[in-house]
Amino acid sequence: MFAKQYSHRLPALYDMGLIRRRAAELGPLWDDTPGLLLKAFIAEERGLFGAQANLYSSVYLWSDPSAAAGFLMDERFQRVIDSFGRPDIEAWLPLDLQLGRAAPARALYREVLPVDPEADHVRLLATEVERNRALVRQDDTIALFLALDTAAWRLIRITLSASAPDRRRAGKAYEVLYLAQPGIERLRHASRGAAADRPVAGEFSLK
Repeated sequence: MFAKQYSHRLPALYDMGLIRRRAAELGPLWDDTPGLLLKAFIAEERGLFGAQANLYSSVYLWSDPSAAAGFLMDERFQRVIDSFGRPDIEAWLPLDLQLGRAAPARALYREVLPVDPEADHVRLLATEVERNRALVRQDDTIALFLALDTAAWRLIRITLSASAPDRRRAGKAYEVLYLAQPGIERLRHASRGAAADRPVAGEFSLK
């Protein structure tokens, strides 16, 4: 598996209605993308939900790394470059995925957890997976995943919520404009068939 995020900072007077229309038009095109678990079209709009600036971003979780690479070299990403320029891309290795029962997506939170050089990695991962299990039981959690940023030696937790963005919560808050989740829907279906009586929709090992 493979995860990534890239962002585009926008001028203070930028018409964010253009971004909302872009997400509404392009989002459904990702609903059947092979190799994709989820893609979140996210934004910060100056003055909305406490945001101080305008920003447009995308977060991806792929089940197939070759599909992720193919996207970056095909016409879909060329349209991104043509519209906003070539962004810096953060790339992460997923470690844990948890699925909740809430919908639809309204907010995405990104937590950054530095990994101390002296940390016991096994214990650290076990601790954060336990935290994931607690978070996914919250009524508004749709899904979350934990990933390793190997370039900076830090953990990234991405949480999708059905509640409006709340900047009092841990992590950086974004508004979700559209959530495509073709692979997640398949996992949910499989999870319901395998364990219909679980308190959450599913937990999936990414090892």
